[in-house]
Amino acid sequence: MDNLSTLRSDCAKKQRRGLHFILASIVIWAGITVVHITNLDITTRNLLTFCFSAPLLPLAFLISKLLMIDFQGKSNPLTSLGIYLSFAQIPYLLIAMWVFAAVPDKMLMVYTIIFGAHLLPYSWLYQSRSYLFFSIFIPLLALGVGLYCSPYWLAVIMLSVEIVFSCTLYVETKITHQSTPSTSTT
Repeated sequence: MDNLSTLRSDCAKKQRRGLHFILASIVIWAGITVVHITNLDITTRNLLTFCFSAPLLPLAFLISKLLMIDFQGKSNPLTSLGIYLSFAQIPYLLIAMWVFAAVPDKMLMVYTIIFGAHLLPYSWLYQSRSYLFFSIFIPLLALGVGLYCSPYWLAVIMLSVEIVFSCTLYVETKITHQSTPSTSTT
């Protein structure tokens, strides 16, 4: 069990708790917000929402290079787990696709709930309170805002939430990095 904890700590440190993915999601939510500001019909806006989500991986890769984050993390087997956790949300996107056709005005709400809920396993992987909080907060917020407001407001609020999330993740990463004793040989 001690080895698993060490692997999780190593993954959190080398991957900087997935900060590059959350920063990439800011770009994506900015695009989604712009789409939902327009006067396009809801079907087109929803379709563009899915399209704007597609470049997550290339954006995260680019940001990881800019921030010097080990994107692949081949030395740690838990990095692969992080990738599998991302793929685990794909079946849930089928629900969002059904809502796309059945209740188009609520598609962004369902999409946001799925997005937020998929963060939960990362709270364990990265030993992160930020992920835990936002994995619960985002779906509840999306439900409340999505039921009573237009998709535009949900997009704007999610863009703001992602910015706050990235800041808390950055601080959490810095605090943990500073509290980790450095190993030195004498």
